[in-house]
Amino acid sequence: MVGEAFEPWLVAWCKRELGAAPIEQLLAASVMSEVTAVRLDDGREVVVKARPDPTGRVAICLAVQRAVHEAGLPCATPLTEVSMLDGLAVHAEQWLPGGEIDRAADADAAERSARLYAACTQVTSRLRLSPPLPNPEWVRWNHNGPGHWPPNDLHDHRPGADSLPYDLVAVAARARKRLLASTSLRHVLGHADWEAQNLRWDKNAPYVVHDWDSVAWLPEAALAGAASGAFSSAETPTLAPLASSEAFLASYQEERGSAFTQEELEVAWAASLWPALHNARAEILWNHPSVALAALLDQAEARLQRGAA
Repeated sequence: MVGEAFEPWLVAWCKRELGAAPIEQLLAASVMSEVTAVRLDDGREVVVKARPDPTGRVAICLAVQRAVHEAGLPCATPLTEVSMLDGLAVHAEQWLPGGEIDRAADADAAERSARLYAACTQVTSRLRLSPPLPNPEWVRWNHNGPGHWPPNDLHDHRPGADSLPYDLVAVAARARKRLLASTSLRHVLGHADWEAQNLRWDKNAPYVVHDWDSVAWLPEAALAGAASGAFSSAETPTLAPLASSEAFLASYQEERGSAFTQEELEVAWAASLWPALHNARAEILWNHPSVALAALLDQAEARLQRGAA
């Protein structure tokens, strides 16, 4: 909106870090970050992101994003480094609207998504940066909390938090035990929120990968496995069909140029359940429709068997 009354901090930050002032708001959203897309008075269109960062994750995630961009892969160009402002980590990146969400969940969509994920992971897995810990909670099975899910002040005190369905808890326990049993696999950096809603396509060609805030430090097979379960989630998180996850993992290994070991395959299948476990728990605690939960309970035994869990 032209003539938007911007927060004084945003105007001052843009002038200082970008050398221009915002004159028009293009988008504003608040989920994990405060995201504001603006047109500057020099004509550039940029996104400014601000979020709490108590452990210094944001600068590492931004370095990963920059490396992916410099490798020629489709993601927004970082325009600044991270600066701290009133307890928030703030940075700017290129505004890249457009493209389409691929809402298909079939094998063809899985293969397209997997090839792009493998190309990104070939870049991120070679980076030597400090681990951006803690990992996002939807892949944080290696937490030190008392339960199967990582501690979360938003969820842990909701009605029903201590009485989740037995079947759901049993799946979480088996998947987490299998994942924690693999201690020798090399950890790498990778995108850990590989959902359809974070990707945009121009027909079948990748246009942009969003949400590089969600970088994790995990075994490559675990990252690929989590992506194989989550890739078809658009606005409503779910669990991809079993055959589509199989196609995803097969295409990922083909694009990677080498097959996973048996242990890696088992880890991938166990990890394929974890984002859905996170989302299924949230559905119950917040009285949302049981989309992820239904898919999870329908497929859990087959995935656990493939994971030797």
